[in-house]
Amino acid sequence: MENAKAQRVEEFHLPEWETTARHGGEKDIRHKQSVKGRAFIVFDHVMPRDKKYFVCSRKGGCIAISIFLVLLALILGLAIGLGRKTSQHQNLPLGSQTYTGDLTYYDPGLGACGVTSSDTDHIVSISHFTFDAVSKSSNPNANPLCGHKLRAVRNGNSIDLTVVDRCVGCQATDLDVSPGAFKQLADATLGRVEVTWAWLPPVPTI
Repeated sequence: MENAKAQRVEEFHLPEWETTARHGGEKDIRHKQSVKGRAFIVFDHVMPRDKKYFVCSRKGGCIAISIFLVLLALILGLAIGLGRKTSQHQNLPLGSQTYTGDLTYYDPGLGACGVTSSDTDHIVSISHFTFDAVSKSSNPNANPLCGHKLRAVRNGNSIDLTVVDRCVGCQATDLDVSPGAFKQLADATLGRVEVTWAWLPPVPTI
């Protein structure tokens, strides 16, 4: 009889690895509770329960602080975004100054302004940075720069050009013109040269 009881008791003995794991789990739980308790103690010290924050309880104060921080982040983000946009626009060739950039040529056709041009037309494709900055709608044909004129000068030679297109590969002050217009200022075999240019009145602005 006693042997049978001993056998039943042994059957319910936990394996050594399971006993260790269980004790370890209890230690982890106690450790987590201890860390959590210390965190609450620190929080209570910083924001005591019996005080008011933003004319409300601690819970309400936390909510008010959170809302304030979110609004502050939104305001700062908007201010930074507008500042960057303004700075970028200030660096664009939109004014009465004289600008210097690269002059290249391309095979014209139907441009972003909705005008079809030929190799001999005195036309220019301006940088997408400048073109997009003054855009008022999603229709590129309605861009205020379409039809605007500028004067390009190189080595004593000059030519007046009409904006008909948008150049994706151009930097802000670069000009991409028809082959005929390029030949007025440089040998076509050069492909890319430096050019000075300025807008003709009325001068476009943002």
